[in-house]
Formats: sequence, C-alpha cells, structure tokens
Amino acid sequence: MNKDLLKMSNLSKEDILDILNLADQLKYEQKHGIEHHHLKGKSLGLIFEKSSTRTRVSFEVGMYQLGGYPLFLSSKDLQIGRGEPIQDTARVLSRYLDGIMIRTFSQKEVETLAESSSIPIINGLTDDEHPCQILADLMTIRENKKILEGLNVAYIGDGNNMANSLIVGFLTVGMNLSIASPTDYSPSNYYIEKGKEISKSMDVNFRVTTCPKEAVKNADVVITDVWASMGQEDESAKRIKAFQGFKVDSQLMKLAKNDAIVLHCLPAHREEEISTEVLEKHSEIIFNEAENRLHAQKAILVKLLK
Repeated sequence: MNKDLLKMSNLSKEDILDILNLADQLKYEQKHGIEHHHLKGKSLGLIFEKSSTRTRVSFEVGMYQLGGYPLFLSSKDLQIGRGEPIQDTARVLSRYLDGIMIRTFSQKEVETLAESSSIPIINGLTDDEHPCQILADLMTIRENKKILEGLNVAYIGDGNNMANSLIVGFLTVGMNLSIASPTDYSPSNYYIEKGKEISKSMDVNFRVTTCPKEAVKNADVVITDVWASMGQEDESAKRIKAFQGFKVDSQLMKLAKNDAIVLHCLPAHREEEISTEVLEKHSEIIFNEAENRLHAQKAILVKLLK
C-alpha cells in the first residue's frame, strides 16, 4: 500500500480487500468491547476546508478508539487560511504529527500536501474523489451480499466525486457498474476512460448512460447521491430541473433485483435524488453504511500510521 491515500487508484484490489478485512475485525472488536490501541501515542491532524458531519466525527472517534490523538484543524485557524503555501504547512505539520486527513475542494491541494509531507496524507473528500466513502460502501455491500465480485451495481445521479471513486474502486474489485447521469452531468472523460481500462483488465462490465431504467435493470446494489454537492448550491435549481427522472423511487427499484439494496452516502435530500419511501425501506443499511465510515477509516489509519 502507498504512503498516502489520495484517490482510489492508489489502492490495488489486494489493498482494498486487506482494508476491508481489517475493518471487519476492528468492527467486531469494538462491538465486543475489545480494545485495539494500535495507534497509541500517535497523532492525526484533521484539516477541514469543507464542513462535515460523518467525516469529522468518524475520524476523531476512530483515532481515539485506536488509542491515538485527533487534532481538529480548521482552515480558518491555520496559516493556510491567510495565504501560507500548502507546501510550507505540510513541512511544519510533518514535524508535529504522524498523519494528516484533509477534506477540501481541490484534488491538487491534497496531492501537493502529500508531495511536501513526510507523513501519510488521507483524502477525506475533494471535488474529484471520495475514497474513504467508497471503502465504507464496499464494506457495507460485502456485509449484506457476502461477496463483491460479479455483483451488478447501478449509480444514479451526478457524475461527481462519488461517481469517480466508485468507477475506480468498484471495477477494481470485480464488480459490474452502470452509471446513469443526465446529459452534461456524467463523469469526466478521464474517469470514463479509466473505467473502460479497468473493466477490460478485470473482465467486468462498465457503462455510462443517460437512462436510469437501463442502469438499474437487474442491479444488486443501487447507489445515489445529492444532485448539488458542496460548492454547487447556486446551481441547485438548474440541477433539479436537469435531474428530473433520476430519483431513486419505488418505481425505479422494481427494475432492480428483488433483494437489491440501496446506499446513500448522506446527507440525503428526500424527494429529490431519493424518495422517503425508498430511503426508509433501506434505512438500516444506509445508516450502517454511515457507521462503516468509522470502521473502514480506522483500518486505513492502522495501515498507514502503524
């Protein structure tokens, strides 16, 4: 495994499965009151330029449960908020901390931080990728379906960071993937070409379509996300119009397999990208998915910091 987790392509299939296996073990130990202080004496800096519920709480609690010390660092409180080059911040924090998780807008900023840092850097979300969420999703799917290889997955919605990381992560572990997005909102050509490349090497199916019904047909797993991500709030009205017909509702789910599960990384905008009926029907799995951010990220931390 690489020194850093900046994007899903940093991980091989073996890396992903190793993380999932460790996450399962850590979850079992936590549920049974077994302490696992693998990172006793270690410190993790948490840099946030984007607001967060699940990312902040899961990383802080996870580091604490591993015996380490999490340190919340708002960009407003750091000198990078006043113009200090990210390279200088990286070199300073490398002398204080054992690792950094950053949640920000620019993928380039995360990669520059990693280039200038001597400690592991974890991407907690950028506009391009969301690898920690994808690992939690894979963990949740395997808990429910017992396998990953050969499953049919449909993603319905914006070709955003979630879609990008899904393409790389899900195809890498041998899942078939269909992405349905409105015209002009599909994933970038880079990720579509990356998906074609991985699907060919893994001998799995990958397609991008503008038809949600086509994508969901015979799906084992259906995934959706908000139509307007953070930083796109001023596009909300335009996007709601463009995404009409892309709601994951009971009618659409009739085309999936009878035992299909639904995932949503949250927060959800009910009656936009997902109906209240479908969300509540699959709420146990969706909120387990949110919980699994904790366990998957603890596994990432152990792999990178121990």
